[in-house]
Amino acid sequence: MLYQLYETQRSLMEPFTDLALAAAKVYGNPLSLAGQNPFAQRISASYDLMHRLGKDYEKPEFGLRTIDVDGVDIAIHERVEIDKPFCELRRFKRFSDDPATLQKTKDQPAVLIVAPLSGHYATLLRDTVKTMLRDHKVYITDWKNARLVPLSEGVFRLDDYVNYVQEFIRHVQNLYGNCHVMSVCQPTVPVLAAVSVMASRGEKTPLSMTMMGGPIDARKSPTAVNNLAMNKSHSWFEHNVIYRVPASFPGAGRRVYPGFLQHSGFVAMNPSNHANSHYDYFQDLIKGDSSSAESHRKFYDEYNAVLDMDAEYYLETIRVVFQDFCLVNGTWDVKNTKGQPERVRPQDIKNTALLSVEGELDDISGSGQTHAVHGLCSSVPESQKVHFEAEGAGHYGIFSGRRWREHVYPVVKEFILSHHNKSEVHSETVVESPKARPAAKPAVRASKPKTAALVVVNTTKDVAAPAVVVASVPVTAKVVPSTALVKVSPMKAAKKSTTKSVPAPVKSARVATNKVASKRLTVKK
Repeated sequence: MLYQLYETQRSLMEPFTDLALAAAKVYGNPLSLAGQNPFAQRISASYDLMHRLGKDYEKPEFGLRTIDVDGVDIAIHERVEIDKPFCELRRFKRFSDDPATLQKTKDQPAVLIVAPLSGHYATLLRDTVKTMLRDHKVYITDWKNARLVPLSEGVFRLDDYVNYVQEFIRHVQNLYGNCHVMSVCQPTVPVLAAVSVMASRGEKTPLSMTMMGGPIDARKSPTAVNNLAMNKSHSWFEHNVIYRVPASFPGAGRRVYPGFLQHSGFVAMNPSNHANSHYDYFQDLIKGDSSSAESHRKFYDEYNAVLDMDAEYYLETIRVVFQDFCLVNGTWDVKNTKGQPERVRPQDIKNTALLSVEGELDDISGSGQTHAVHGLCSSVPESQKVHFEAEGAGHYGIFSGRRWREHVYPVVKEFILSHHNKSEVHSETVVESPKARPAAKPAVRASKPKTAALVVVNTTKDVAAPAVVVASVPVTAKVVPSTALVKVSPMKAAKKSTTKSVPAPVKSARVATNKVASKRLTVKK
């Protein structure tokens, strides 16, 4: 009933929002009679804001037509590679007539980005995709709005999500021999399950997994989102947030968790911030600051576009991830495409490098929740585990915006590249002194550096005296051991390098090895 009431209200409001848009244009036109009113700009801004608050937001497009790579424009062709009932696998294929650019992009890593199915469309990762396209072949999961999927397609469960991910991984592997997987927020759990099941079967697993801001272990530093999911019973969710799709949509009758409820929850987390943002937009319109106003429109066109999730998938996610903690407790069984249950065993993963990324100010996935993946994947060598914490970044900051582009992406790029061709990765270890205690939680904390930094521990050559070298994310860097604590801060500039392979020193960096015995830190060519 609530869904039907919402759609009725939206339909009644639609003519008024259209009228508000027309009025905003009339009063905003200085050549019109209404535009001569001394309060015309203020009236126009009021109608414009009214239109945006009341309008219905449709799914936006990625809109990636070209990207700039080293001063060369590369055309982007977006196409659907696999079309499933509840998801599309999209590829962003790059085209260029520059021979040097073609040669450069030919052997770049293929990355499957698994977008979250948690209320927003995959286009929320537009900035992620655009940045990754500079150095990678990019695929992304584009989840469909459940209200547009006919009942004849059946229900969608968390097990289906895991099976979809496995199918997409195999598809990319068949094209390129292997691939890398990046999951953002919610999909960290099903992606880990998918790779775990593949490893247990003895299948080829991805070269690397990048887990970003996800609830691997939601018991750690629980946020408001976690508390709601943990403190309410399963039956409460089923009776209070699950509704049937109205008859006006192709998926009429399907039980879903409506997108408008999820959007209301998002807004309720920071209502004052959203109110201030809209007021600033109103002021920008009055001042004629079109640039700031357009930035506001772009953000909220994406933020306000939400989708419905199938009820079975939503309820199973609540139970498995936030109530029973099946993944961390080792009690999660996933049914494969034949209906046979398979136990999720992350400890069976051996040949997939692991990078976890967290935001210092993340209010959706708390501190330590994503880092917990390193403890679960106990068979992955420590030298292939890396944890990165972006200082000052919230949940969206780790995959979108300036902090993503300047702080997080350089680390992700170097990590993927260092594991793209494993035959080139040298054996690298860390030797602890007899007095060294077990390493604490490893982390890489970025403190607003202009260039991210990676440090490599190399034991392939004997050295006469210990030395410390800090390098600025060159493609020559290999492995960052997870047993070392690396901190990047803008305190002092490194004045000179002690290794010829370092092209340029980072402006500011310091290294703490957590009482690990002194070894020369170098970057191999």
